[in-house]
Amino acid sequence: VLSQSYIRELTHKCSIDHFGFLENGLFKQRYLLSDQHWRQNGPILFYTGNEGDITWFCNNTGFTWDVAEEMGAMLVFAEHRYYGESLPFGEESYSNAKYLNYLTSEQALADFAVLIKSLKASVTGAQNSPVIAVGGSYGGMLAAWLRMKYPSVVTGALAASAPIWQFTDMVPCGDFYKIVTQDFAKSGINCSKSIRRSWMAISNVSSTGEGLQWLSEEFGLCAPLKPQDVDDFRAWLQETWVNLAMVDYPYEANFLQHLPRWPVKVVCTHLQFDSGVTDRQLLHGVSQAVKVYYNYTGSAVCLNMSETATGSLGTRGWYYQACTEMVMPMCTDGIQDMFEPQSWSLQAFSDECYGLFGVRPREHWASMAYGGKKINSHSNIIFSNGDLDPWKSGGVTKSLSDSLVAIVIPDGAHHLDLRYSNEHDPQSVIQARALELQHIKQWIKQEQV
Repeated sequence: VLSQSYIRELTHKCSIDHFGFLENGLFKQRYLLSDQHWRQNGPILFYTGNEGDITWFCNNTGFTWDVAEEMGAMLVFAEHRYYGESLPFGEESYSNAKYLNYLTSEQALADFAVLIKSLKASVTGAQNSPVIAVGGSYGGMLAAWLRMKYPSVVTGALAASAPIWQFTDMVPCGDFYKIVTQDFAKSGINCSKSIRRSWMAISNVSSTGEGLQWLSEEFGLCAPLKPQDVDDFRAWLQETWVNLAMVDYPYEANFLQHLPRWPVKVVCTHLQFDSGVTDRQLLHGVSQAVKVYYNYTGSAVCLNMSETATGSLGTRGWYYQACTEMVMPMCTDGIQDMFEPQSWSLQAFSDECYGLFGVRPREHWASMAYGGKKINSHSNIIFSNGDLDPWKSGGVTKSLSDSLVAIVIPDGAHHLDLRYSNEHDPQSVIQARALELQHIKQWIKQEQV
């Protein structure tokens, strides 16, 4: 459900394949448009949709709504192919590898470029409108890449929390989980240490049938744990800690789940144990901590291990993309992070991908296609990252030129700057938004000269 009333839901007929000539089918790409504050030749803020339903991203990108009136801007939120309602082969889009073959970032960027050209040609008074691409996370990567690949179409880009360097041989595979750990370490006494100790406690308690039953009841799981489920249980907890670090916002929010202010601090109040704690005392604390994430409102009857975030995200589609060109190595060592040691194995990942989709990843494709770390020849891109956000590990955190600008937000989690302004916003994000707006206005002015 859209939280904004001044918006229209529209579709654009788009080529299924922009780069070949045999598959000449079309599909309906959904986009949302608001011209409530737009004036002729005024800028277009174009949100490059990522891996999910576009209405969800629209509702969570308040920055564009906050500045639209001041800028006289049209807002467009374009849905990424294969997500939400933009399905190239309808209900069959995920049915086989042949249909999934057109789910790539390159095809999505071409969709956006073609949609922008079409809008500028068809909307009266938009022919000379400068276009600024805006996106967060994978959408931020797409915003940056849209400016790089189609500079005649977009004037500039705001790429928030965009890990464009999270690829093979570009950043250490352990950096992501180090940042997660740092968030917990500084949010409460012994917090990260307790989580690090919890993995052995799970091993000890789950070694008996009675222990498995206790764990299932303690965590309020919808399905009782069987011995073969313990690895899934560990993975579920690991993903929960990651998600909490990503959405460690300074106010109550409902992005991945409904959460309190500074949720990691709240979670850590349940994890302040010293080394003498028993396994079951420790895991009771972990269960209370986990319930902050899954049951802050108290309305959950039980916890489902298959649901770690909002249903608005298209996890199957993203996994296919990770299995093809978005190969992002991750690893843990249990020393510099609070997780169990796990090395990165491309072969194991490739075999898993082949079993799921019948495809194998092209490990170096994204860094080759999008310039890797040699992007200095591009211009007019803001890369913003929050110090609390694990995805900062693959982000651009130092400015590369006067117009490839890095902004780091000390108190920011995952693309906090793209969210609506809030009375609890830290000064660092208020300053970041002001600086972003300053650069964007400058690019627009240069374009209109």
